[in-house]
Amino acid sequence: MPDTMKQRLQNGERLVVFAVGRMFHHNIVRYLGMTGAFDGFWIDVEHGGLTTADIEVASGVGQAHGLECFVRVPPTDYATVTRCFESGATGVMAAQIRSAAQAEEFVQWAKFAPRGRRGLNPLGFDGAYGTVPLSEFAERANRETFVAIQIETAQAVDEVEGIASVDGVDLLFVGPSDLSQAVGTIGDFMGAASLEAVDRVATACAAQGKQWGAVTPNPGYAALLIEKGCTLISPVNDVKLVTEGLAATKDKYSLLW
Repeated sequence: MPDTMKQRLQNGERLVVFAVGRMFHHNIVRYLGMTGAFDGFWIDVEHGGLTTADIEVASGVGQAHGLECFVRVPPTDYATVTRCFESGATGVMAAQIRSAAQAEEFVQWAKFAPRGRRGLNPLGFDGAYGTVPLSEFAERANRETFVAIQIETAQAVDEVEGIASVDGVDLLFVGPSDLSQAVGTIGDFMGAASLEAVDRVATACAAQGKQWGAVTPNPGYAALLIEKGCTLISPVNDVKLVTEGLAATKDKYSLLW
């Protein structure tokens, strides 16, 4: 059986993922899966507002092409988190986290007892629709489910060492746009304050033996991430595919414009 994204990250592999959200359609996941260019993908519920049914479709299509997915959610309630797992996602990522205490709460929403307090319902995809004994289901879910925490607020940067040390947090994920806003230099991803924050994330993860990931707005930033040891890189999403594809088409057929 192939290693999961969580296992591959724990082994120190560098993974390339894509995101779907604003322009989600299952054929985008299918096509990108067919290319063989990606190791997985993530679903943006924070901004894209995708439904439980959308997550079921996206995760199912991804699984057909050997791609796991995790879901970015606002850390507002435990039910949103558990529905992601029950719909077929193998991981969740909390957006706009501000403290280690909030990260701890999010982990508890994602884990069953004794680590957490997730509602024990085996009737979803992750429980094989009720065909797995409860104890086996809970143990496997606690062991295999993937939890990421976004570092994109000023307070999260201040508490990044504590957040990285939370048991059950598998990955810290840099959101460069919000991070640049948090440090007071909106859009300046390569500014000293932004890069200092990224370095703190990398150092905190190294100290705890954990991995970190990031969205990359351009190739230069991707090179910087690789240099700093980033192991999960997200270079493209559905909207970016359309906008950059259109730009390339207009350039190719410039005689029409």
